[in-house]
Amino acid sequence: MKQDRKFDVIVFGASGYTGRLVAEYIEQRYGTSPLRWAMAGRSLEKLATVRAEMGISPTVELVAVNADSSESVAAMVASTSVVITTVGPYQLYGDELVKQCALNGTDYVDLCGEPSWMYQKINEHTDAAKASGARIVFSCGFDSIPFDLGVYHLQQHAKAVTGSPVATIKGRVRAMNGSFSGGTVASLRATMASVAKDPSLVSVLTNPFSLAEGFQGPEQPRGDKPQYDEELKSWAAPFIMATINTKNVHRSNFLLGHAYGKDFSYDEMLLTGDGDQGKAAAEYVANDNSFAENTLQPGEGPSKEEREAGSYDVLFAATATNGQLLLTSVKGDKDPGYGSTSKMLAESAMCLLHNPDLGEGGVYTPAAVMADALIERLQKNAGLTFAIEA
Repeated sequence: MKQDRKFDVIVFGASGYTGRLVAEYIEQRYGTSPLRWAMAGRSLEKLATVRAEMGISPTVELVAVNADSSESVAAMVASTSVVITTVGPYQLYGDELVKQCALNGTDYVDLCGEPSWMYQKINEHTDAAKASGARIVFSCGFDSIPFDLGVYHLQQHAKAVTGSPVATIKGRVRAMNGSFSGGTVASLRATMASVAKDPSLVSVLTNPFSLAEGFQGPEQPRGDKPQYDEELKSWAAPFIMATINTKNVHRSNFLLGHAYGKDFSYDEMLLTGDGDQGKAAAEYVANDNSFAENTLQPGEGPSKEEREAGSYDVLFAATATNGQLLLTSVKGDKDPGYGSTSKMLAESAMCLLHNPDLGEGGVYTPAAVMADALIERLQKNAGLTFAIEA
């Protein structure tokens, strides 16, 4: 039984850039609660340094774990109810951890934005997770919580207003101040390397339904070129995270028994404004290769001041069958890639911990297993706002 385990939560990778932010948040938010948590990583010395630097109580235990050792990973997994992992790229360092969580009935949350790896893990570990009761939840950061839960939120609004879900939703990033993480850049490089080794993965990356376990829905909007959105009176540019977010949204729909409908259509773009200036901005974004050329390394990132100054605002728009325009939004304080992501990841773990009856064992998206419970926690604790706008 999980109640008998030594820890409630372990932060694996706590000495890394994002991991230390997760640990800091847990200490600040839950340090005075009865939560039993620990920091894990390869080096006890580095963990001790981070614990001191981040002002974390010396009573928080440190656990040495070798990600390449099945015995080491299994021992960590068996000692806790939930594992938070920031050790990526996951296709390089995550195989054993997911396997052991699935086998040991340990809940798992990560920041994965690597669809080819997720596709493989879904196929490999769904049965074991179902048998053990482990809830494996990928993509619990900026990719893809605001988008996955944003679509869910709009569909709930549509059902409340019209009695049925909407068939088409547009996700449109209105503002985003901040940066992606070095881990995100490394994940993109690792994905490209894996495709070079195994060209069959191209079909996984290009198919919006590749995480929907064989289900194939209607043709989806491409969103890969600048376009003018008459409904929102703005130019829109391709959004770099659409590739992973759209797959997670369609997986959520699949796991929720096609609650959005089997003909559901969804795309994401970045709004750049009206007129010639908006058009020029959309064209600039479409031709910008700076992300692919980014030299940021895992463990590198912005200063605390830069993280605090960040924010994001994502709009979700749909037209109901009666012609009514429905709008909801998801807004977050702090920069998306670090400050907000670390809070979303921690609250996802806390949501699973405090809601053991949410879902049975399996491999999930955030919306498919936590939905309203996670939205409530994110609004209460993590600086996110889910709002109906029309």
